[in-house]
Amino acid sequence: MTMPIMTAERQRLRVELGARAYDIVVGAGLIATAGHEIRPLMRRPHAVVVSDDNVARHWLEPLLASLAAAGISYHTVVLPPGEETKDLAHFGRLAEDVLACGLERGSMLIALGGGVVGDITGFAAATLLRGVDFVQLPTTLLAQVDSSVGGKTAINAASGKILIGAFYQPRLVVADTDVLATLPRRELLAGYGETVKYGLIRDAAFFAWCERQGNALCGLAPEPLRHAIVTSCQMKAEIVAGDEREEGERALLNFGHTFGHALEAETGFSSRLLHGEAVALGMVLAFGFAARLGLVAEGEGERVRRHFAAVGLPTRLAEIGLGEVAPERLLAHMAKDKKVRDGKLTLILPRRIGEAFIMRDAPTAELRDFLAAA
Repeated sequence: MTMPIMTAERQRLRVELGARAYDIVVGAGLIATAGHEIRPLMRRPHAVVVSDDNVARHWLEPLLASLAAAGISYHTVVLPPGEETKDLAHFGRLAEDVLACGLERGSMLIALGGGVVGDITGFAAATLLRGVDFVQLPTTLLAQVDSSVGGKTAINAASGKILIGAFYQPRLVVADTDVLATLPRRELLAGYGETVKYGLIRDAAFFAWCERQGNALCGLAPEPLRHAIVTSCQMKAEIVAGDEREEGERALLNFGHTFGHALEAETGFSSRLLHGEAVALGMVLAFGFAARLGLVAEGEGERVRRHFAAVGLPTRLAEIGLGEVAPERLLAHMAKDKKVRDGKLTLILPRRIGEAFIMRDAPTAELRDFLAAA
């Protein structure tokens, strides 16, 4: 079991993957010392920092100062913000811009941003020069608790979300909790949805803790915030260490995502519906569908729905303007999910709060009727 190493300022835990193992560091004020964390991992003291306009405005200069203080030379590439950036066109431009910075195999990419920046930068690291090292500096709650850890890197295709990608682990993840103070509340809530996921799939006691502490966490109370990030990262680190390439238990981390990705596709992968919002609603739908199949008590799903609604996350299709969408449209999106095998839809469904399972060949007719009534 991966146990965090704690100091007064930071907590450090390990993703145990043999030669590809790496640390996750969580705490306040870490961007100011990030250069000294990164420098010992570098084969050559040269980095290309990839960020987006929103994050760069607040945190790029402090990070560059930290790199300079550690003797690291750098270039920067700043992308437009938003899920729309995570496509082939933007990836092509990013690749050319990074290569123009004099990238060598000993260089390092640094992803300073949320899930979009982390995903597209990680995919660039996996593919440019057939692989260069990269570091994740996640700046959203969603990225700190989930997407920065585990080595999934990807971009979206016209056919669906995150269909082009690679498993490629970072050398380090540095989660500075101070950066979350610049996030809009909506972004915090989106990240909170992914946080609660860990309680729903693996730890009922953590979900109960979220019920008690969720509002404090979303209000950035320091101790609940750090506890949630460390607990989420610890659970994900354990799952990834046992199933790096998603051949078994790691698929449980996709709880809510098949429904959620379909909702994102229907809303055009835009700011109309944030990823974490889609996942939260997807988890509510997963509980609802499991209840329809008689696999989970209806009260379990209602408890989840009440909690998400209480903190301000959407829990019904009508709340995101999809109350009248044809179920066939959502099913068509779900049919493009990367977990589809031999044309059969795979869903992650709950047995109860704290336990989920993988359903192969989900009953499509039942699913269509469920979505029509959702």
